[in-house]
Amino acid sequence: MIRQPIIVVMGHVDHGKTSLLDRIRNSAIAAKEAGGITQHIGASEVPIDVIEKICGNMLNSSGVKITIPGLLFIDTPGHEAFTNLRKRGGSVADLAILVVDITKGFEPQTIEAIMILKEYKTPFIIAANKIDLLTGWISTGSKSFLEAAGKQSQLVQQAVENSIFELIGRVSELGFNSERFDRIKNFQKELAIVPLSAKTGEGIAELLMVATGLSQRYLEMRLNIEVKGPGKGTILEKKEVRGLGTTIDVILYDGSLHTNDTIAFATSSGVGTARIKALLKTKPLQEIRESSSNFMSIDSVSAASGVKISGTGLDDALPGSPIVQAVDGDYSSEIKSEISSVFKTDKQGVVLKTDSMGSLEAVSRLIEAAGFKISKKGIGSVTKRDIIDAFAQLSENQIYSVVLAFNVPIEEDAKSASFDSGIKIISSDIIYKILDDYKLFVEERQKNALSKAENRIVFPGSVEVLPHSCFRMSHPAIFGVNVLEGRIKTGWLLMSDTGAVIGKIKGIQNEKSPLELAKANENVAISMDEPTFGRQVKEGQILYTRVTDSDERMLKGELSSLINEKETALLKKISEIKKLSRDALI
Repeated sequence: MIRQPIIVVMGHVDHGKTSLLDRIRNSAIAAKEAGGITQHIGASEVPIDVIEKICGNMLNSSGVKITIPGLLFIDTPGHEAFTNLRKRGGSVADLAILVVDITKGFEPQTIEAIMILKEYKTPFIIAANKIDLLTGWISTGSKSFLEAAGKQSQLVQQAVENSIFELIGRVSELGFNSERFDRIKNFQKELAIVPLSAKTGEGIAELLMVATGLSQRYLEMRLNIEVKGPGKGTILEKKEVRGLGTTIDVILYDGSLHTNDTIAFATSSGVGTARIKALLKTKPLQEIRESSSNFMSIDSVSAASGVKISGTGLDDALPGSPIVQAVDGDYSSEIKSEISSVFKTDKQGVVLKTDSMGSLEAVSRLIEAAGFKISKKGIGSVTKRDIIDAFAQLSENQIYSVVLAFNVPIEEDAKSASFDSGIKIISSDIIYKILDDYKLFVEERQKNALSKAENRIVFPGSVEVLPHSCFRMSHPAIFGVNVLEGRIKTGWLLMSDTGAVIGKIKGIQNEKSPLELAKANENVAISMDEPTFGRQVKEGQILYTRVTDSDERMLKGELSSLINEKETALLKKISEIKKLSRDALI
């Protein structure tokens, strides 16, 4: 059997996600008598005959034979719903609608949504909402954008075009090609932008048409399910309901569930199980309030649908966890494999805490895609133990001595421990902002580390002893040099081209002004206590800084950005001189 696609609505706050879902529901109810739309827990199902009525001849003109039974919209808008709609290797959501306020364009949560969708490789449509707010727009009462747009003035039509052009540019910056839906030649290569108004309903017909057409044409194989097989789903939310206790809202994407079935799910300590006491659905067309009187019991449920499950043992269930019907002895293997992949950590890395298993995976994927590692993962508030674990990373790698907290509270003793230890907590309810703030933290730490290293290590440098420039022969010897390449600094050792150590630079002067450092092409006087001019040091002689083996490794590795090509070649020559010197001793 082919199921309806699961569609999640995402976008920045106040751009109209909830209004869009309400408009789709209202349009569906208006297209058919009450009952033409089925409200599930956390989802609303719009049957195909209702979609056809709203779209009119649009679906027929697409040339695609429609066999899907309808569209299942997730009623919990936002990234939380999307990240919790997860299964190994991707998302349970088949398609996403990204709502963008056409008068404001991209905002932080818009970018966050695109980053998450890109990471999960989930196809999406851009709903350019609030066309009714464009100056001069006149509402026509039509469900069609094209029909409504044709009745607008040239100035308004141009304003729509300009706004869409700006969206196309922003989408391009994030690595996607896009175009207005009616101009797209290949929907696999371009994102569809559907202008609409959730307030007036204009454009709803085209949005449903594009969502239906894309699902039918490109997702049909994914939508095949085994209705009578064991139920498989994902936990959208966990809630306390008066009279029911702890319940879980589940999106079922395969198979069926029945009362008295045993289900398995992930907990913070492993795998948990519970027997289903009741399967609950929303009473028709009622708002979901947290009261048992607003639900009615059903004996079974089949994919794809949303259902509230009541049962014993659900207290430790994790939002974002898969659920499977426990039909045999190996039911926990799928859950365990999920847990092991989501909670997999490295020896070195940041400490990460999030609000759900779904967001833990989403944040982890973005952090790892950016080239960083995670040493500890957890769900729930930031604790003192997390600060201690982050402090332990100081001895391993300073860029990992930090706690990243997504959408979770920070306990008071953790705040105190953070202040006392200097361990930073980066906290936000926007995923990409956590990543951006962490990148800034890393950049700052690396700059500090480079600054300290630059003061501590010896860099490659070579000087030529100038003729007729001896000011003092010994104790200390003072003579002029030309810095040929690299740099020299007080306190560094100089050696000859045979590797013999001449002595330490005691001071550097330029026209009687003391210097700490001299660079290539500078003529300076240097003083050294050890050599006698005319014996160990002679006119025209080339001297080299003596770079230690450990400094050499750092300059070839993590500090390689601090030296240019000429200095890199000079470092190689200094290494060869040291090797010849060691070989001569042998």
